[in-house]
Amino acid sequence: MDGMVSGSDPLPQDLADAFREAQGRLWPFARHVVFFNTIGSTNDVAMKLAADAEGGTVVVANEQTAGRGRYGRTWFSPPATGLYVSIVLKPPAAGAERDRVTSLLTLASGVALAEAIDTVAAIRAEIKWPNDLTVRGRKLAGILAERVSSAQRDSRSAVPVILGYGINVGANAYPPELSDRATDLQSETGRLVERAALCVETLAAVSGRYQDLLAGRFDAILDAWRARAPTSKGANVTWNTPQGIKAGVTAGIDDWGALLVQATHGVERIVGGELTWAPRAP
Repeated sequence: MDGMVSGSDPLPQDLADAFREAQGRLWPFARHVVFFNTIGSTNDVAMKLAADAEGGTVVVANEQTAGRGRYGRTWFSPPATGLYVSIVLKPPAAGAERDRVTSLLTLASGVALAEAIDTVAAIRAEIKWPNDLTVRGRKLAGILAERVSSAQRDSRSAVPVILGYGINVGANAYPPELSDRATDLQSETGRLVERAALCVETLAAVSGRYQDLLAGRFDAILDAWRARAPTSKGANVTWNTPQGIKAGVTAGIDDWGALLVQATHGVERIVGGELTWAPRAP
């Protein structure tokens, strides 16, 4: 199940045992697992592997020195206290179905991670559009989905997507800029959570929700996401546009995962970009 690539390390025994025990629940993921004790970014490694790797190949790291989130932001990735995972996905090659699968991938993954955290740590995480999991308003986990560039893929095959996620597991001395905005499972539960168990549960949950996407069970994903995303309705937000800063109140998401915002001149549909969130409106 584990695979060695240049510079990789042997899979730790606890992870190897956890993968072996959960193998039947992980399909189509984790037939190949690459592990690094220290790496710049699991997404970067998965990008390099994508052209030749089988769909479902998993990259796991004990530490990232250049972990990142949306817009290139640094993802704090200290050793032995977080879960840092990337998956090589190869969704359908063409058509509207493929486009909807990729458009909902981050939302589906957010639902899956929240479900896995519930299973392993008995704590309910909320989802903040588009890619954060929070507890008590503090960030617990983040998701980064990236399409593989044409220079890094076989032009004859489907466009691979790298799905990366990081979860704060153990208590950390967070950098000052994160100390009032981040949290972790140990701080929230008062106990240590086994990273190996969390790793396989997240992969099993993402596998299940990915299969929902491929089977067209979009409503199940959207309903589950809405149930865990209180700020998707009634939260004050601002965002930058070429015409200047706009403001509005969140009004849910549409069937493609875009955020709907009630603004002065009607409902705006936001598919990307940077939002600033204010406290939820009463």
